[in-house]
Amino acid sequence: MADSNFIDYVKFCSRSGAGGAGSAHFRREKHVPKGGPDGGDGGRGGHIILRGNSQLWTLLHLKYRKHVIAKNGNGGEGGRRKGKDGADVILEVPLGTVAKDAETGDVRFEITEHDQEVVLTKGGRGGLGNDHFKTSTNQAPHYAQPGEPGIEEWIILELKLLADVGLVGFPNAGKSTLLSSISAAKPEIGDYPFTTLVPNLGVVPYRGDKSFVMADIPGIIEGAAEGKGLGIRFLRHIERNSILLFMVPVDADSIKKEYEILVKELKKYNPELLDKRRILALSKSDMLDEELMEEMKSDVPEGVDYLFVSSVSAYNLDRLKDLIWKAIVE
Repeated sequence: MADSNFIDYVKFCSRSGAGGAGSAHFRREKHVPKGGPDGGDGGRGGHIILRGNSQLWTLLHLKYRKHVIAKNGNGGEGGRRKGKDGADVILEVPLGTVAKDAETGDVRFEITEHDQEVVLTKGGRGGLGNDHFKTSTNQAPHYAQPGEPGIEEWIILELKLLADVGLVGFPNAGKSTLLSSISAAKPEIGDYPFTTLVPNLGVVPYRGDKSFVMADIPGIIEGAAEGKGLGIRFLRHIERNSILLFMVPVDADSIKKEYEILVKELKKYNPELLDKRRILALSKSDMLDEELMEEMKSDVPEGVDYLFVSSVSAYNLDRLKDLIWKAIVE
């Protein structure tokens, strides 16, 4: 998953089609010189529609599409013939896409299912033909409705990854190494901060035919909720995860303090994130013996399930998967 290909934010101008005008036509045939009104209705303007596609994982295909314009509806015709509707424009988006009004920031809707379709910008209605306006006192109306204009608006699409487990931790905590150890994902791994610049998804096989999806989110730093580092850009991806797997390396100055900073950043960004089930993985434990692990338990925060793990030696990885699966099922 190359960082240049992962786009989770796009902004574009969405313009729906205008409705066609109704027709003010009168029936004129060889043997009917003064027939009544028979003007048809105008066609509807084209909608801009979003459709979910489970095969997509990025908004890259919309990055350079700054204007999305639907066709106008055609006008009505005599003989009560309705005008043709304007062609809709369907934009396929990955699951987890949120549509927002660019001016107000209000969330319109979210796409969470494959083939789910939602109208983003509605096309204008077609005008009514004069056939609709005849009455007993006005049998020959010479007017018809104009079509409604289309809507032009600026839209923001944001992608929030759909995963069962979200990895939360400081840069260099071992998140990418864990994901590469227990899934087929191959994120970039290096011994320096911010190796991961984009979220990575991995499917983790579990005991036979079961599996769950894990997302490696770029590292959070203190102050991420205020926009420092890379964290703020990717914190929204954690919102979709049902379980948060916190990763703190055992060589941290204080396990408890590092965990509390991570929790604080999530709370500042969105307090609802703290309602999710939390598991703490103490990474890089291959450098510890049983005695050291016992000593370090006093520095582990209370009220959270935890395990000493090592992605390099695979120590306790099966137990970690058991713990995660149990939390998912519950």
